[in-house]
Amino acid sequence: MIDLHTHSTFSDGTLTPEELVATAQAAGVTALALTDHDTTAGVPRFLAAAATANLRAWSGVEISADFPVGTMHILGYGFDSDDARLEQQLAWLRGGREARNREILEKLRRLGLTLTWEEVRAHAGEDVVGRPHFAQALIDRGYVRGKEEAFDLYLARGKPAYADRRRLSPEDSLALIRDAGGVPVLAHPATLELNAVDLRDLVARLTVMGLEGLEVHYAEHSPNQVRQYRRLTRDFQLLATGGTDYHGSLTPQIKPGRGFGKLVVPETTVDELNARLQSKRSARLP
Repeated sequence: MIDLHTHSTFSDGTLTPEELVATAQAAGVTALALTDHDTTAGVPRFLAAAATANLRAWSGVEISADFPVGTMHILGYGFDSDDARLEQQLAWLRGGREARNREILEKLRRLGLTLTWEEVRAHAGEDVVGRPHFAQALIDRGYVRGKEEAFDLYLARGKPAYADRRRLSPEDSLALIRDAGGVPVLAHPATLELNAVDLRDLVARLTVMGLEGLEVHYAEHSPNQVRQYRRLTRDFQLLATGGTDYHGSLTPQIKPGRGFGKLVVPETTVDELNARLQSKRSARLP
């Protein structure tokens, strides 16, 4: 089994990189990528644990790109995690998260939902604080019954406690990953909330900008969506990737490598990803 979309305690997952590797291996996953939000801080520990477990693994990251409708996330794979510009830009994005988090806390207070920063931070693990951590703090206080309710009532875009944050443009997100030697992939295209014609037009534009892959296989994609996205990868010669978006106990219904139980990422994905990365490494040699 292959899972190229997972999160650890360095962003909004509940497992450390080492625990993620152990859990995935126990579930039968043989190839794994760690794609934390706006940070690569957990990547060295993840790769070390994967090497010990004899698990095929790649450095990864998930960047939220600026887009007027829906949600656009760009995944990056196999890049140089020591790339100075990549780390600088990710730090800039995390700084925007900090300002957004303070605004969310204040909006919740005005709604009569009093939380302390310490309560929210306690759920964040080693690094990035995100909206799922606010959701967990709201659950602990008894304000909501679960993560979905927290987002539906307060934290989702357009809801009373939502706050926006700084983002890179799609073009800059793609260039940042490519310049660091990685393969940029458009994550879960369904969250863009575009019809088939508009999505095709967008993928065409992004491909010109440097997009190299599309997350075809995803826990929440329907069979029809998988077929639609697979056609796009063939038409634009893109890599078809896949993953569960596993967050640990925050999404207990999702299992590593299997999603809700039926996810299958083709084994050929590994060879195709490695081929693209090898081509980039060869091109970067002096």
